[in-house]
Amino acid sequence: MKAAFMLDKAIHVGSLADPTPGPGEVLVRTCACGVCASDLHVLHHGELLTQWSREVNGPFNMDLSKPVVLGHEYVGEIIDYGPDTQRTLKKGSLVTSTPVRFTAAGPVGVGLANDAPGGFGEYMVLPEMLLQPIPDALGVDIGAMAEPVSVGIYYVKAARVTADDTPLVIGCGAIGLAMILALKLTDARPIIAADYNADRRRMALAMGADIVIDPAETSPYEAPKGFEGRVPNVIFECVGVPGVMDGIIRACAPRSRIMVSGWCLEMDHMFTPAAHTKGLSLHYGGGPMPDDFAAAVRALVDGRIDPTPWLGGRVGLDGVAGAIEGARNPSNPIRMIVDPRLG
Repeated sequence: MKAAFMLDKAIHVGSLADPTPGPGEVLVRTCACGVCASDLHVLHHGELLTQWSREVNGPFNMDLSKPVVLGHEYVGEIIDYGPDTQRTLKKGSLVTSTPVRFTAAGPVGVGLANDAPGGFGEYMVLPEMLLQPIPDALGVDIGAMAEPVSVGIYYVKAARVTADDTPLVIGCGAIGLAMILALKLTDARPIIAADYNADRRRMALAMGADIVIDPAETSPYEAPKGFEGRVPNVIFECVGVPGVMDGIIRACAPRSRIMVSGWCLEMDHMFTPAAHTKGLSLHYGGGPMPDDFAAAVRALVDGRIDPTPWLGGRVGLDGVAGAIEGARNPSNPIRMIVDPRLG
């Protein structure tokens, strides 16, 4: 198959062996795959990620001396089946899935392992049991957003947000915006979002935030004007860079619940005496489960969640390298879509 693959800290376009579906798996032709900032992190920090994955059984199971096909936000078309499959979904059906493949060595992330090529290639092999059908009317680009949307659904559910809570989203990239979309499905108001970038603050408003704050001008940890007494008490950290958690711990209100949804992929430090003194609850949540993924697909299909404004355009495999590097710029579109069929 033709693929854009990672090797030697660069993206190359070339031919790789077609993946073969094993027992309980299906072969799909990739129709759309979102470019995530984590693809940028993996490209430039792969050695560190694989090292700590070995230490803590993490998701980055890669041999970096061999090609890795990234891409974990995808929709594909079923074109063949492996043995021992139910074949409930017919050939030609559009599907997405939780980005996991089950191997003899254990589960690995699709797009994060040598033997689980992701959506930046023409073909993928996916477990039949995890497939979620995507209606033609929804479209493959929106369907590919089920993965980031599922992250928001998972963390908001894990936070047990109620109408008595005042949620604050720190960082309005894709994951922060997914939190806002998921929070809209709850009774918690106002939804407050903070980001230094004006374009992302505007996007947060478009996604349903009631109040947006530039932290350079106003502390997001105080009760907003017009909502006296509603001090943020459930905080979603969606940045994932060193120092952010320390800043939250020092500035947030006592008894706050902090959902750490931004993956900091470097060593970090926190002033833990402040967390002890304030009685803070920190939740490092892992990631969404298949039921969260199914909930994300349902919300996209019935229109309760609409990430259409995220989409900035489509590229073929030759555009993958540029799209990944473009994820550095917070003023760029939230998601570029890769379609390997474009060449």
